[in-house]
Amino acid sequence: MYPSIRTDADARALEQTPLEALLPADNAFDAVRQAAERHPDNIALRLLPPGNPMGESRDINYRDYMAGCFQTANALHELGLRPGETVSFLLPLCAEAYYIVVGGEAAGIVNAVNPLLEAWQIASILKAANTKILVTVSPAISPEIWGKVAAVRDELPNLSAVLTLGGAAEGATDLHAALAAQPNDHLVSGRVIDPQDVAAYFHTGGTTGTPKLAQHTHAMQAMQIWSTGVSLGVGPDDTIMAGLPLFHIGGSIVCALVPLAHATTLLVLGPSGWRDPAVVRDSWLITHKHKVTIFGGVPTVLGACLNIPIGNADISSLRYFATGGSALPTEVGRALQKLTGKPVLEGYGMTETTSYVTFPERDGNPPIGSVGIVMPHCQVKTVELDEDGNVARDCATDEIGVVVMRGPSITPGYVQAQYNEGTLLKDGWLNSGDLGRFDADGRLWLTGRAKDLIIRGGHNIDPAVIEETLHQHEAVELAAAVGKPDSYAGELPVAYVQLKPGKSASVEELQEYARSHIPERAANPVNLFLLDTMPLTAVGKIFKPALRWDAAKRVYGELMAPLAVESGREIAVEIGAHDVHGALATVTVSGTKDAALQKKIDDLLAPFVLKHAVVWG
Repeated sequence: MYPSIRTDADARALEQTPLEALLPADNAFDAVRQAAERHPDNIALRLLPPGNPMGESRDINYRDYMAGCFQTANALHELGLRPGETVSFLLPLCAEAYYIVVGGEAAGIVNAVNPLLEAWQIASILKAANTKILVTVSPAISPEIWGKVAAVRDELPNLSAVLTLGGAAEGATDLHAALAAQPNDHLVSGRVIDPQDVAAYFHTGGTTGTPKLAQHTHAMQAMQIWSTGVSLGVGPDDTIMAGLPLFHIGGSIVCALVPLAHATTLLVLGPSGWRDPAVVRDSWLITHKHKVTIFGGVPTVLGACLNIPIGNADISSLRYFATGGSALPTEVGRALQKLTGKPVLEGYGMTETTSYVTFPERDGNPPIGSVGIVMPHCQVKTVELDEDGNVARDCATDEIGVVVMRGPSITPGYVQAQYNEGTLLKDGWLNSGDLGRFDADGRLWLTGRAKDLIIRGGHNIDPAVIEETLHQHEAVELAAAVGKPDSYAGELPVAYVQLKPGKSASVEELQEYARSHIPERAANPVNLFLLDTMPLTAVGKIFKPALRWDAAKRVYGELMAPLAVESGREIAVEIGAHDVHGALATVTVSGTKDAALQKKIDDLLAPFVLKHAVVWG
């Protein structure tokens, strides 16, 4: 369906045709509807059973899938949802969630929410989205999720209806009954979608404080349906792994809207997707059984699959692995490519860019470690920023700078306008906060995250230097480097490591390995900690804030220990997310308040950037 892309020049040649002439439709709903009309008998959703990924699947063809999307749009419209108003959902990976992702956009704005968040975080997202209709699971399916919904629903001033999957619940309407009452072949509203209308909200940053809601317009998604489609080369003969949650653009755009608009089969990896250990365990057998052509997963998923023997599984159907969302360790990519003989393609994008803005040349021979060439009709460059955070100059070839993007897939901004400053720059450029360089072939190489830089006495240390080195050790499955607070140097590098199953290595061995392989002396981690399980986000990224908090807690705990002995008090330190400060250290001291002890604590912690509060009793 799409032309071959072997070089950056191939991608640039596609830009000779105006984007409007290339788009199958100017919104995702119509793009998916057209695909369903062309291929009604293709399987749209192949849903694997919960807890038994090798069991019998439930198949929904495009004819029936689109019927569900129409019914969803019509049910939401009947309940009063109008363009510019929000339907939020907290659901596992299920057919009804995929109906909302497409059908909900024909009625209003779709806001998928991570059900694993704490109730207060869910409440803040639902309020920021001004949720009018909420779709979730009944207590029969998940008492935990329903409990969170019940706890926050009274805090939502605009909420007019709650729909539940799995039967009715108190104060809620049964979702299936609401859908069954609607026509399945047209929009009752008669809506003609304006491509500049907002189609969806995606929360980002909600795990470290007040969430930011990035806006996606219909035009942005239409652009991605074409540009990601051409970069992936996806079509009606493909089957793509769909195991990422729908509150993440990897799950909702790359593994949902884009393939659905090309009549591709979505292999839905059970309600929990890649979070189900059985799915990872059976990944090669699943590939064999369902003839998967595109194996999609975040880098931590690909790393975990390396530990699973392929055995007698026939994976010859695979065209390539597609990944993104966080940096893929080079050694993981190389090992996976060697194990399977299939290309490993790492793309790059953000919630704020709808999806990928760079992707490797799928028909070329891209090197592991690069996130590819700039996708057609996207603009990406590396720059030096001035003191005000605006572009001062473009960087030269192979010069590291801040990655900025511009074009039709870039968000118009966050729902909360205060977050736009520093992200949306002059002339339409978006500041990614990532560092990278372009080589002479037009490939982007990410070199770190600007805010992840460890600054040791004014010396910038890229954590990727430490992480890539540790990933080369045969016993290391996951490695992450962060800065720990230091009263003299500001920060010192520390590393956290999760070992591969069945492998062993001591802290001393890994530190010596790092010292002998990291060329930059200042980048050698001063501490290394072994973890049974690396903290991950719901989409499989390493959750570095938790590691920074742990590193700071260790430092603060060491400082408080002598005071505890001296005062005869119990002193405990906890560090976590805070809405105002981002993170806060809470020092809890037993007994009544003591002004002198308070001053000693304040004086000890004063040199650190991290805010603290002392609690007595």
